Amino acid sequence: MKKTSTRLADGRELVYYDARDDVVRDAVDRRPLDPISTTSEVRRDPLLGDRVAVASHRQGRTYHPPADECPLCPSRDGRRSEIPDDDYDVVVFENRFPSLAGDSGRCEVVCFTSDHDASFADLDEDRAALVLEAWTDRTAELAELPGVRQVFCFENRGAEIGVTLGHPHGQIYAYPFTTPRTELMQRSAAAHREATGRSLFDDVVERERAEAERVVLETGEWIAFVPYAAHWPYEVHLYPKRRVPDLRALDDAARTGFPAVYLELLRRFDRIFGDGEPPTPYIAAWHQAPFGDPARDDFALHLELFTIRRTSGKLKFLAGSESGMGVFINDVPPETAARRLREVATK
Repeated sequence: MKKTSTRLADGRELVYYDARDDVVRDAVDRRPLDPISTTSEVRRDPLLGDRVAVASHRQGRTYHPPADECPLCPSRDGRRSEIPDDDYDVVVFENRFPSLAGDSGRCEVVCFTSDHDASFADLDEDRAALVLEAWTDRTAELAELPGVRQVFCFENRGAEIGVTLGHPHGQIYAYPFTTPRTELMQRSAAAHREATGRSLFDDVVERERAEAERVVLETGEWIAFVPYAAHWPYEVHLYPKRRVPDLRALDDAARTGFPAVYLELLRRFDRIFGDGEPPTPYIAAWHQAPFGDPARDDFALHLELFTIRRTSGKLKFLAGSESGMGVFINDVPPETAARRLREVATK
């Protein structure tokens, strides 16, 4: 992998990740951009104890532009975009409309390919491996920023999820605090360790392997399963078999094995509802241990992949119980979801 860091016209950082070492990235961003002005502020809810990012400047962000005006495509034919070069492999840059900025953290955009009409599932294994390297490198870089507590790499896919740019891309958030979901996992893991002397994450994985009915696929290095208490109609958790706290700690075998496993999962998601259906909307989310936490080595890196589509043409909405009280109601039994995901193995 070759990494080239540069700056956009307004001072934001952009990083090219290339598979070839002989690629030269010297294109200059010549757009007449105004300096970045953000109003991001993190506020703590005194009742729940969680945090809310207030970012009014995001009201003006780019919203469903036509394909020939996509800001994530390369700069070609006289049209200038967020990426100054006329082609790229993988690119990461600071978001122009960040939810978190300054002392409140940092937000980055990850472009998986220059092909506007592709999706992550369309990538080959070499490109997926390069994306993994980019995620890992950004985790390492952001971990060194003052005040950053946790790094979250994720992809939102599909208009139903709320995606406003159709180009295949993801995001990376660097939070100045530990996120609420991670804190819940840490509390559960600490209680389990105190009660049993064992790792909660290891025991969860071993239970799924032993019961087998919710396992979707398994390799020598990775296991993917629908969790026993899945919140979403189709939800898969992907774990490396050797527990590590974050992407930086994956060994070579796990890195080598990841692309085939992950691409297979994404392709199965696109086949859940049958041929001819629109692409399945999903969220893919890496859960990594917070930095500087004495119990971080007891955390387990894993990826959670889920869709809000519950059946053909129908979505799972977060209505009264979910949104009002945080109690999920799942219409698809996890065992049924796992069986369906095994049945639609790609050919």
